[in-house]
Amino acid sequence: MSLGGDQHIGGQRFVLLSALTVAAAVGATAGTAVVGLTGMNYLAVEGIFLYGAGGTTVKVWVQTSLDGGTTWFDIINLPFTTAATKVTAAVSTYITAGAAPVVATDATAADNAIVNGVLGDRVRVKYITTGTYTGATSIAVYGVAKG
Repeated sequence: MSLGGDQHIGGQRFVLLSALTVAAAVGATAGTAVVGLTGMNYLAVEGIFLYGAGGTTVKVWVQTSLDGGTTWFDIINLPFTTAATKVTAAVSTYITAGAAPVVATDATAADNAIVNGVLGDRVRVKYITTGTYTGATSIAVYGVAKG
């Protein structure tokens, strides 16, 4: 989803993952990238997990890319288990990741991990589920980007 002419719009809201029914276990699955976020310096996300029954874990990684989407790396991890919950997290280029380089991970960042300091011009989610969820179990992820 392009936000227009590869120009980031301050305070632009977007959907990273529309409400997705969770049932049988799913291996690492990437969502559609939100592109055109050139100049993004801040990203806030909200994960909404509605729990039905069963299941074990749902993990969602918010990822960014610096090379046009060829390589993706984790910047936020949102873990869910067997209880309905809403979680929020944010990353910023204004907060440095640290003095040493951070190892780029692809759907392996630890639970609740946040990697500040680097944001590319696009974001997406990648998710996995374990166990078999039943009922009305679903996950949705929304974002807001600012310059």
